[in-house]
Amino acid sequence: NQDVLIMLCMMSTQSRGEAQHLILLPATGTVAENSPPGTLVHKFSVKLSASLSPVIPGFPLIINSNPLTEAFRVNWLTGTDFEVVTTGMEQLDFETGPNIFDLHIYVKDEVGVTDLQILTVQVTDVNEPPQFQGNLAEGLQLYIVEGANPGFIYKVEAFDPEDTGQNIPLSYFLVSPSKNFRMSANGTLFSTTELDFEAGPSSFHLIVEVRDSGGLRASTAIQVNIVNLNDEAPHFTSPTRVYTILEELSPGTIVANITAEDPDEEGLPSHLLYSITTVSKYFMINQLTGAIQVAQRIDRDAGELRQNPAISLEVLVKDRPYGGQENRIQITFTVEDINDNPATCQRFTFSMMVPERTANGTLLLDLNNFCFDDDSEAPNNRFNFTTPSGVGSGGRFSQDPAGSGKIVLIGDLDYENPSNLAAGNKYMVIIQVQDVGAPHYKNNIYIYILTSPENEFPIIFDRPSYVFSVSERRPARTRVGQVRAADKDLPQSSLVYSISTGGASLQYPNVFWINPKTGELQLITKVDYETTPVYILRIQATNSEDTSSVTVTVNILEENDEKPICTPNSYFLALPVDLKVGTNIQNFKLTCTDLDSSPRSFRYSIGAGNINNHFTFSPNAGSNVTRLLLMSRFDYAGGLDKIWDYKLLVYVTDDNLLSGRKKAEALVETGTVTLSIKVIPHPTTVITTTPRPRVTYQVLRKNVYSPSAWYVPFVITLGSILLLGLLVSLVILLAKAIHRHCSSKTGKNKKETIQMNTVFDGEATDPVTGKIYEFNSKTGARKWKDPLTQMPKRKESGPRGAAPCTVASREGMRPLRSASWEEDELSGNTRAEVASLGSRNKSGKPGTPKNRNPAFMNSASPKPHPRK
Repeated sequence: NQDVLIMLCMMSTQSRGEAQHLILLPATGTVAENSPPGTLVHKFSVKLSASLSPVIPGFPLIINSNPLTEAFRVNWLTGTDFEVVTTGMEQLDFETGPNIFDLHIYVKDEVGVTDLQILTVQVTDVNEPPQFQGNLAEGLQLYIVEGANPGFIYKVEAFDPEDTGQNIPLSYFLVSPSKNFRMSANGTLFSTTELDFEAGPSSFHLIVEVRDSGGLRASTAIQVNIVNLNDEAPHFTSPTRVYTILEELSPGTIVANITAEDPDEEGLPSHLLYSITTVSKYFMINQLTGAIQVAQRIDRDAGELRQNPAISLEVLVKDRPYGGQENRIQITFTVEDINDNPATCQRFTFSMMVPERTANGTLLLDLNNFCFDDDSEAPNNRFNFTTPSGVGSGGRFSQDPAGSGKIVLIGDLDYENPSNLAAGNKYMVIIQVQDVGAPHYKNNIYIYILTSPENEFPIIFDRPSYVFSVSERRPARTRVGQVRAADKDLPQSSLVYSISTGGASLQYPNVFWINPKTGELQLITKVDYETTPVYILRIQATNSEDTSSVTVTVNILEENDEKPICTPNSYFLALPVDLKVGTNIQNFKLTCTDLDSSPRSFRYSIGAGNINNHFTFSPNAGSNVTRLLLMSRFDYAGGLDKIWDYKLLVYVTDDNLLSGRKKAEALVETGTVTLSIKVIPHPTTVITTTPRPRVTYQVLRKNVYSPSAWYVPFVITLGSILLLGLLVSLVILLAKAIHRHCSSKTGKNKKETIQMNTVFDGEATDPVTGKIYEFNSKTGARKWKDPLTQMPKRKESGPRGAAPCTVASREGMRPLRSASWEEDELSGNTRAEVASLGSRNKSGKPGTPKNRNPAFMNSASPKPHPRK
């Protein structure tokens, strides 16, 4: 915001030169706190620039404020006059909010001239009346129990917005004085009398007013409600104490209504609760209404009611669930007996199976063994049976003797008889059992008689044998055919079809599947005419009683479903660039076979890769053997041909079915062969790529191999790396062995520091080289003697590069002592030069003490060097 403000100020400074600016700004305006929206704060106008360009709509506007606020906005009045007013979006409060706002007013015309000025707004204080908070501001409900002692009820509190420290006292009082209440000056409400709910009003409406020191006031309402106490017991209002009811009333039937009243709730809805204190399984009471209902069946002829039909209950009424006031009453129910036990049977429904060949006169059922009457006295416990009736039973069943309840067969039950078949071989006999005495209750007895069929006819297929055909190209689950069998016995039971034998191949134990319900024969897998052209199956149909079989022959229809297979399937060929047209390239030929096509059915074509049609096959159809020929010459010099490597995709199609069938139905299979051909340029051929002045590019290709043989350079490179690594490892091991061997004889490499002015008091002969050297018997320092003064000695040979561990001394002389040695940090060449006392100088002669530093001479004998 600061960056934007700085930028706008700079723009305003630049625009001042064009004479546009805000008139009457900067300025200071005032506004009272809590001002409503639209209150005027300040008016100003805009002086247009020299171009007289109008102000852009929406400008001037407040782009920033300090502190940030949305309480102000700029309104357009007329022409170039504007005003700043309040928005009402934020409350201007002198006591709790900011009192001064700096508003940055920005104006811009249509040519981009701007100005920015500041309006300072001061919020002025306004005296505000006291205020009630919370529930007091909207009205308060108070509750007092009746009979309570006079005294404190509630403390009313308010606040003054002007008093931020809460130190100025406020005055409280009741606007409408009451003899029952009073209020102290600090806002405490007291009751002055004992309040009685029944004797006086049940509520009081009070107006409380509060005033500040300036005389401003505010008021609120307090509703004081008197809570009624439960101090009187309820009493029953229903006069009846003995009720007479009939047995067998439906559960839920209302047999009595017990009512009561509570004096404490006079004129109000009843809140009494009813209950039965006596244990009873026959009745229940509605605890809210007092209605007594039947809880379960009341049977006077059973249990204790058969001897004593009176039922006594005690009803309790309470004015609240726990505690409170209550009352009790005793009532009695007398149960009256009715004739409610009709003749009955252990079963009212009978089902039986009767074989279709049962003889007439056979007794089927005796109902006297199942029926009885529960009444204890005559004539209510006596019953008889009516004449049989029912659909299809006439002329087939009867009672013998009449009314005895003994059912006998008198008609035909043949299952295949059309008349019986029309009835479904199912018969229903209806007989009524009824009381002899009034009111003659009746119950229906239903006898269902089903004819049991017998097996009289075998299972027969609709054909003596079946022949089906299916193409070898058909997929699994293809429908082959359907077999059907039937049994003349009624009802026709469902048949189950299965394959008993046949239907196996070399690859699959089961080639066919038959639907066990419909007899539809399907393929489990694809069949192959070339493997098995005919299948002979044995299919059987079975029901619960019989089994029958039939032979099914399935002929496999031959189809062209095999692709041609050619050898070789892929091949690499190379031919010279000047090969004669018509030449068989490298005597290459394709030999193709097809399991379901003749040798004369093949057709050959070259697809992708035959650029400029240089290659062809001869013959291109009618033979299973064909040769690759060069069809046209290559023209690299003329620019017609640009590639030297060809990859041909050859299609081999069997057309053997085109002649025997319609073309739309012919099935043709195509195989593919891949050929890689490389054109070898003439040795003198110069292949020019992009011709440029004075530059000729000649490509000489040698050791050409197939791109598929990528592994050859890879294996060669990998083997070379492994061999090189092995040689390096052997060299390192050999160097370590030599180093260990030398160290064991010569010890650690050491350096001897010899004083430049050392006095040599003895001479000795090196046993290896035979040279004479001088030495100091105290320090062990030594140097070679001048060769000119040395006498020839016998030369002893030792291992080349190895120095003896000791040096021979003259008789009477001490052996050489070892000086202090340090680790040699010189390079390999320097170390060898220092260690070898017999090193040569630039002229190739042995070095002398003059060209050697005696301070760095090794105590070991130098390696021998052959003399020239």
